[in-house]
Amino acid sequence: MRTITFPFMLLAAAGFILSLYAHVMFLLDQSSPWGESVWFLHAGVFVVWVPAVLVARRLVRNTAQKDFWKVAMIGCPSWMRDAFGALFVYAILNFLYFAFVSSKHSAGTGTQTSAIRGFSGHWLIFYAAAFAILYSARHRPDLLDGAKCPNGHDVDPLAKYCGACGAEIRRERADV
Repeated sequence: MRTITFPFMLLAAAGFILSLYAHVMFLLDQSSPWGESVWFLHAGVFVVWVPAVLVARRLVRNTAQKDFWKVAMIGCPSWMRDAFGALFVYAILNFLYFAFVSSKHSAGTGTQTSAIRGFSGHWLIFYAAAFAILYSARHRPDLLDGAKCPNGHDVDPLAKYCGACGAEIRRERADV
């Protein structure tokens, strides 16, 4: 699984960097050096998102839904989790700004720039999420097989005790 996640993690990083560049260019009211090709970043999200979702499903099985992101990003350093949270808030604010600005404009001048600014904020969060999930899986491959108690019962990766037998869950972090 680690060899499969690496190329998609690199693609997610590249997509994030290119999306960030496009987003900053449109924030500065500059046109994209790629022209209409910038929309390939929209399709690229699906290229990295599908593997990220499949990996996330394996990471978070037996996990409460409220703990999804905590477990999906368990292998990430704390600065990456914090940056992702800040980026998520920014993406929401960017979307609200985009919705407000686009409701004021009719189709025509500025609409394309506004649309790319709105979408590039979404691209940022999806590429960042895909990267973080794949990074986490590479740094905590033990969770891909599912967390187990000493007696072999499936447990939540965050559990301290097994829900089936009450055994204490001792974690040995897999350093990679």
